[in-house]
Amino acid sequence: MTRWNTSHIPDQTGRSAVVTGANSGIGYITARELARRGARTVLACRNEARGHAALARLRSEVPAAEAEFRRLDLADLTSVRDFAAGLDDFDGERLDLLVNNAGVMALPQRRTADGFEMQFGTNHLGHFALTGLLLPKLLGTPGARVVTVSSGFHALANVKLDDLNSERGYHRWIAYGRSKSANLLFVHELSRRLAQAGSRVLAVAAHPGYADTNLQTAGVRMEGRTRAERIVNLANRLIGQPAESGALPTLCAATAPHMKPDAFLGPRNGLRGAPAPSFRAPWTTNDETSERLWAASEELTGVRYDFGGGARG
Repeated sequence: MTRWNTSHIPDQTGRSAVVTGANSGIGYITARELARRGARTVLACRNEARGHAALARLRSEVPAAEAEFRRLDLADLTSVRDFAAGLDDFDGERLDLLVNNAGVMALPQRRTADGFEMQFGTNHLGHFALTGLLLPKLLGTPGARVVTVSSGFHALANVKLDDLNSERGYHRWIAYGRSKSANLLFVHELSRRLAQAGSRVLAVAAHPGYADTNLQTAGVRMEGRTRAERIVNLANRLIGQPAESGALPTLCAATAPHMKPDAFLGPRNGLRGAPAPSFRAPWTTNDETSERLWAASEELTGVRYDFGGGARG
């Protein structure tokens, strides 16, 4: 995988994919490249105008693409349920690939529609619910994969099981790190439960390193901190790699043969470079923590996984 790039993506003809947060950044590149290789692809995005614009851009860049936009707001569990139910008409009972890419980063303190801390609720709980609700399709599809996008910033903090919604103090970057650790704990526990059920569905994780996208500026823009936004934009240009490069670990995790369960890929040197196995904080493979987070996530979302037939909720 030292020099892995998009030319190594196997033919995806006949396969179907859902990519969350596909209106920009690495999500858009991921959806575009899967569609370029023949996958029927759903761009699952919160903002309808941006989602339709992304779809138009994709079709202009890949005229033969089979792609469509569907609205999904991961910060609203009603929207997650509506999206999953609406996907019943997409490619029959088949879903080859779910890319849990969408996320928010270092926001001022906010709550989701269901009252969860915004970063934990969007980055982890929304994707936890979505994956569970789409599990019947995944379980019924030979070779299906779930790819969840975490971050190198997961190393900032483990989840705090007795304060998942940061009610006893909020620091935007610590909350972000906790949500990204939750992503990795989710992949770890999902892999364990799939193996116990005898399923061949593969759950893996990836991170983009430092990619030049609009994710870094969202928080300071929400607060109207124009000077901070200019500094972040400058850092993105000087340090960040293009979104095309940042998407490579996700695409590799999604399509490369012989991927191992619970793998975690990122840029070779941590910030930039070709996909390679990534550093992972030891707490993200702790069985007790992952099991307790799973139980809490089922309780909070109302989505309970059934590996014999899918999920309820």
